[in-house]
Amino acid sequence: MFRLFLALNFLLLNLFACKGGYESCKLKITHSQAIQNKTLQIPVLENKRVVFSKYIPNAKVIKYDPFLSLYLIDDRKKFKHPFKINNHLSLGVASVDKKRAIEGKVVKKQIGLNSFASFSEKIDTPSLLLNSCCALEGIVTPQGIIEKEYVERFLKSKSIDYGDIGIRVEDKKKQIIIKRVNPFIEDNPFVEGDSIVGLNGEKVRDSATFMRKILFSKIGSYHKIKVKRASKNVYFKVQVQKRYGGGYISDTFLEQKGIYFSHNLTVMKIANEFKGYGLKVGDRLMQVNGTKVSNIADIREHISDFKYFASLLFERDHFQFFVNIKGKVRSKK
Repeated sequence: MFRLFLALNFLLLNLFACKGGYESCKLKITHSQAIQNKTLQIPVLENKRVVFSKYIPNAKVIKYDPFLSLYLIDDRKKFKHPFKINNHLSLGVASVDKKRAIEGKVVKKQIGLNSFASFSEKIDTPSLLLNSCCALEGIVTPQGIIEKEYVERFLKSKSIDYGDIGIRVEDKKKQIIIKRVNPFIEDNPFVEGDSIVGLNGEKVRDSATFMRKILFSKIGSYHKIKVKRASKNVYFKVQVQKRYGGGYISDTFLEQKGIYFSHNLTVMKIANEFKGYGLKVGDRLMQVNGTKVSNIADIREHISDFKYFASLLFERDHFQFFVNIKGKVRSKK
């Protein structure tokens, strides 16, 4: 009887999910096993799941996005009523897991790969951001909410590469301000403090939309960018390059040189083609261009403060040594 009761309820939640509201969503999460052992395993197609996990799933991996820590895997159980991504306007959303549905709203949109979205209420991780019809609005992770647009691109795109034009931006006083400039992109025309005004002849209103368009661009394509520098409008045509850091990968700009860091600034990976710097996994970064650093944001802040090369001070087994990395950067104005 109990199994019959669950089966009937499950049928109803798929036919009348909106009517059942978030209680139906909790039931659907339970039945689909979308949350398992602190990982998300969300059925999104009849035979596939999106997995959010720090570890490689014990399943056939179809593709992997290291920036978002997302895997697409085969679903042997073939859940018949997958979660659909909501492509319509939502009147309300909630962070939902097997036990609770916490209603609220997204108070800060996801700004590319450097700042995930945030919620108005304190929410549990991991969980799913859903509307009352149980359609997916986002994935709640320890670093914040990965918005549905990024999940949808992950599902549809054959490549997991993201585009980059060598800047990191923020919203400030209703303007899109360039906060950091990549010094290792040759002829990077941007300057910290520039205000992004237009993209391909259209006005841009917020950092979230602007960065999403850049990230989702085809590598090698071109964009026309209009910036306001001091009181003048300046125009650039820039080519989209490959993005190397952000999200669940360190983003210090040194990733372009093949050097990746953990949260405590120890080297966790070195690309084979860049092992000539003499670094080893486990080396800890102490200073960047003469300034002490203690987190990833510190590295981004000080990495462009050089003329000919970036000077990095590392420590290994209580022995400190310098590594100089060449790059090109415009002088600040």
